[in-house]
Amino acid sequence: MGSATLLLVLSIFISGVSVIPTAEGFNCTSNATCRAIVDYVSPNTTTLLDIQTRFGVKNLRSILGVNSMPLSTSPNQTVQSKQKIRIPFHCACANGSGTSNKRPVYKVQPGDDLYHIAVDVFSRLVTYPQIQAVNHIKDANLIEKGQELWIPLPCSCDDVDGSKVVHYGHVVEAGSSVDQIASVYGTSPETLLRLNGIANAKDLQAGAVLDVPLRACNSTMNSSSLDYPLLVANGTYVFTAKNCIKCNCDAANNSMLQCEPTDIKHSEGETCPSMLCGGTGNLYIGNLTSSSSCNRTRCAYSGYTNETIFTTLVNESTCPVSDSNGSKICSSWVPLLISAHLGLLFLHLFQ
Repeated sequence: MGSATLLLVLSIFISGVSVIPTAEGFNCTSNATCRAIVDYVSPNTTTLLDIQTRFGVKNLRSILGVNSMPLSTSPNQTVQSKQKIRIPFHCACANGSGTSNKRPVYKVQPGDDLYHIAVDVFSRLVTYPQIQAVNHIKDANLIEKGQELWIPLPCSCDDVDGSKVVHYGHVVEAGSSVDQIASVYGTSPETLLRLNGIANAKDLQAGAVLDVPLRACNSTMNSSSLDYPLLVANGTYVFTAKNCIKCNCDAANNSMLQCEPTDIKHSEGETCPSMLCGGTGNLYIGNLTSSSSCNRTRCAYSGYTNETIFTTLVNESTCPVSDSNGSKICSSWVPLLISAHLGLLFLHLFQ
């Protein structure tokens, strides 16, 4: 390579670094493991199957779940250039930071270098020095075809403001702000600034990977369960208990985790354990008692071991509550009525 060409390459490299932020690991003070999510912005047109393979996600349904896609979605579905796809992975925390737990693994191709792998293959979710460090590479210029490299995606397992959350590596879009991101994902600007070590909201840069805490649904998980604490973010679903159980989180259901049996084959080819709740009614996971009153009982999933699925009976109420005029309204209608009242108020104000 001539000196002029070398100077041009260096100038492009330096210019790119100054405009587009590089990834940094997320703070994680615990030594826990957990589920985490990160955005992947594809640099070119591809498929869900290619993305699944690139990130080493075992089952396509895991990707479908965190993206709220139907289970019938084809693995060959096209993903357009610059389209965001959320990637689920397991996070492990140690030494004050969190990284993906030895996944994904990338096999070096002819002509690859660490900078290309970090920037082009994994869309700046990591930096090349991070790849170099976790793979104990002495010379960043010396990697070999076929060499397998662990790509340390950023993540965290820490509680936020006293609550358990799902940490989401959100890739900041051009033109967005801390306030907008906080509003969309149900957190506060102050929390985002603190988690990400940003002193001034104006310092937010497009392309940055922002640690965004997603609220998880409440559950009745047994602390001895193999999937404890099973944090599922609002608007997503997961499969657990060796594929025997599907759980989804929907804020419209009082932010309670809703689980049900699946018809997917047991991950080890065995028969799924009993999902019967003890007590009157012989309810199975996901079943509700039929009652003429406004109180009902649900059979809820509480975790699993290798041979047992835990269940528990949960009492729920849809009893009417009194409005300001003493009238009785069903509690499930309260959010809708509040929204209607607010809408009428705005119409009145802007007439």
